[in-house]
Amino acid sequence: MLLSEAKILIIDDDVDVLSAAKLLLKRHAKLVDIEKNPQKLPFLVTNGTYDLILLDMNFTRDVNSGREGFHWLDRILDINPNIKVIMITAYGDIEMAIRAIKSGATDFVLKPWENDKLVATIEDVLKEKKGEKLASATEEKTDTKKEKSSSDAIIGQSDAMQHVLKTSERVAATDANVLILGENGTGKTQLARYLHQHSQRSEKPFVVVDLGALSDSLFESELFGHVKGAFTDAKEDRAGRFEEAKGGTIFLDEIGNLTLSLQAKLLTVLQERKVTRVGSNKSIPLDVRLICATNMNIETMVSDKTFRQDLFYRINTIELDLPPLRDRPEDIAPLAEFYLKQFRKKYNRPVNDISSALIKKMQQYNWPGNIRELQHAIERAVILSQEKTLQPDDLFLKNSGGQPTTATGFDLEDMEKNMIVQALKRFNGNITDAARELGLSRAALYRRMEKYGL
Repeated sequence: MLLSEAKILIIDDDVDVLSAAKLLLKRHAKLVDIEKNPQKLPFLVTNGTYDLILLDMNFTRDVNSGREGFHWLDRILDINPNIKVIMITAYGDIEMAIRAIKSGATDFVLKPWENDKLVATIEDVLKEKKGEKLASATEEKTDTKKEKSSSDAIIGQSDAMQHVLKTSERVAATDANVLILGENGTGKTQLARYLHQHSQRSEKPFVVVDLGALSDSLFESELFGHVKGAFTDAKEDRAGRFEEAKGGTIFLDEIGNLTLSLQAKLLTVLQERKVTRVGSNKSIPLDVRLICATNMNIETMVSDKTFRQDLFYRINTIELDLPPLRDRPEDIAPLAEFYLKQFRKKYNRPVNDISSALIKKMQQYNWPGNIRELQHAIERAVILSQEKTLQPDDLFLKNSGGQPTTATGFDLEDMEKNMIVQALKRFNGNITDAARELGLSRAALYRRMEKYGL
């Protein structure tokens, strides 16, 4: 879309900013509306046909945290998830800029802005909007093929990963139950999807269930479904996740978090190969391939009698163990290049390369968060870098002091607890923001907080 055809809405509590922005943009755009009161946003977005919104991060009752800006960004995207939003702020806060884009904003600008740069940013965003519209019809027709090609490849040149991949190729074609082991962030979900996409069931659903985010009360309803009237909020019949995966694959992540009572219920379903919806007495046959994953030492749990031995044998016909990133440094460069290309395109940033000095720095780092941490680090660097080549200073690595971090005395639970504590401190106890930063659902974060007594 051309800027001359665009309808723009500007929301800011500063009248001078509104006047200056409108004066600048009305020479370029078809329509420019301004509004001082963000409370009017829901009405304006619902009843208007805006192509782009310029949204201030901070309003009068909240000086510089950006909290109001994030609130109104969420409201805008709830009403119209396709609308483009550029955040504007007088505070050049790195975390705020990253959070804005991760929360759904298309870009951000700092006040006071340069007029030419603001216009150029808006033009780029509108061009991206046009490209998305043109691509939507093709995406609908080729959705299955696109999903397969985007997540089919697993990057791993190291001997350890090559061993996992060769085993996976042999296992994928069978219907054998698979248990994937590995630390948080090593790519267990991606490997499960790889197994599905190389199986006989690849054209059928791949259903992911995060067991760590399910409370005991929701377990049966979520996995097995329910009938209308089975409980207070059961207003209609609902299929469970096992039914949704009919003919395909169901991936039960964080299976080590299940209580013994829930393990017994799951075992019964797997043994009988049928489910019964909550509130019903009719059994429904199962036709699914089962893949499970955990970051826990499940054999120790079996020995400690915190995980049922019969369920353990049922789910791990084949066991795949994903190595941590610190044990496969030769995979760091190709992984970084992969994520660079991905985020360069996603955020429309002119970052084309990674310097050899940065590659060396990454290979010396211990990566306690594994691939997920690498992914987030590259994403952050791509968003913030002002150069075409990423340099060492562009990458923020926690606890990196120039020397390689070793795994001696490495305690995953202590590390996870510390990361949660730091995230909660950073966001002043805000569970939603902390969960987003950690890459967890709110429910999963609550479970971990309870586990660590936080």
